[in-house]
Amino acid sequence: MKYYTIQRVKTAPAFDGAWDGPAWADVPAVNADHFHESGSDPRPVTEAKVLYDDDGLYVIFRVQDRYVRSAYVGYNANVCRDSCAEFFFEPVAGRGYFNIEINCGGSILMHHNTRSATIAYDEVELNVARLEKMKLYHSLPEKIDPEIEEPTTWFLEYSVPFSILESYVGTLPPLPGTYWRGNFYKCADETSHPHWAMWNPVGGALGFHKPEFFAPLYFEA
Repeated sequence: MKYYTIQRVKTAPAFDGAWDGPAWADVPAVNADHFHESGSDPRPVTEAKVLYDDDGLYVIFRVQDRYVRSAYVGYNANVCRDSCAEFFFEPVAGRGYFNIEINCGGSILMHHNTRSATIAYDEVELNVARLEKMKLYHSLPEKIDPEIEEPTTWFLEYSVPFSILESYVGTLPPLPGTYWRGNFYKCADETSHPHWAMWNPVGGALGFHKPEFFAPLYFEA
């Protein structure tokens, strides 16, 4: 079965998008290289890395893209319609999952969901005060419209404080040697070349809110 090992931080992330910088150079990456059949070419290369410490998660994305767009601006905007990288994860079995969706311009949407889309999922939108606790770097301007047609590589780097998650799922158990479940995605719903990419394939109709297809995330001891 596919799984990803989340290493403990050795060098603190600098939030500068340095994919091969001191914090990230030796960290393995996932590749969202499974594409839904309804998408178009070209198919971007979307990679992500994750680290953790006692305070939270740290995530970096590198996307080698074309037809790049960032039209939705602000907290909890419909960023999935833009060039957008997404991380979904379930910290505690049975207590719902989180979706973090950030477009290439750095606008973030984050929800806590109690059920799968195959049931009719219930979303709770995280308020701005909680989202402002996250550190976030984005390499491209906040607004890109019209889209950039030529090949463009863009980066996102951000933190996810555990205190935000615990407001919804309760106190997290000690992480070393334990498992969460999750998935990584790339989408671009309203670009001229829409596509939907996944790290772990999602079966059935198009849609990412399907925790039944999440894969294990192992926290290195």
